[in-house]
Amino acid sequence: MRISAPGGFAGLTELFDLNKPVIAAVNGYAFGGGFELALAADFIICADHASFALPEAKLGIVPDSGGVLRLPKILPPAIVNDMVMTGRRMTAEEALRWGVVNRVVSPHELLDSARELARQLVQSAPLAVAALKEITRTTRDMSVEEGYRYIRSGSLRHYPAVLHSEDALEGPLAFAEKRDPEWKGH
Repeated sequence: MRISAPGGFAGLTELFDLNKPVIAAVNGYAFGGGFELALAADFIICADHASFALPEAKLGIVPDSGGVLRLPKILPPAIVNDMVMTGRRMTAEEALRWGVVNRVVSPHELLDSARELARQLVQSAPLAVAALKEITRTTRDMSVEEGYRYIRSGSLRHYPAVLHSEDALEGPLAFAEKRDPEWKGH
């Protein structure tokens, strides 16, 4: 007997090893699965009228596409319990205050803000971004000391690649020469 269907939302909430940044732009209600999709992103930019909720308990189900797993990593237990057990809505400003979203903008600025963030991200070395995603994802629940040991253990795929990459030479050189770096991705 299957307890849960794997890969809800076409598996978008279960791309655990994705090392490309994902930006969610929320314009309006992000309730249930919509909120779970946003929580699976690395960055959430929302319109000032956006609101967030996980109302599944009122439907006799649970937000099992990541909402009930990701929200406790962001919010204090009292707020998580309120949101998941009562379906309480969170405003855009409250979401910003608690660190659920990165930016709150006017609705007409939403897509431009998301695109600007994407432009900023592509200025960073792709290997470094992949390594940073991998490090933050895998060390999130470790102490700083454990994290140091882990990243130096050779267990990570992208971190050693960055250390020995052409990009690791290009970045400081471009900085010293006061020019934009030309990332090779290796």
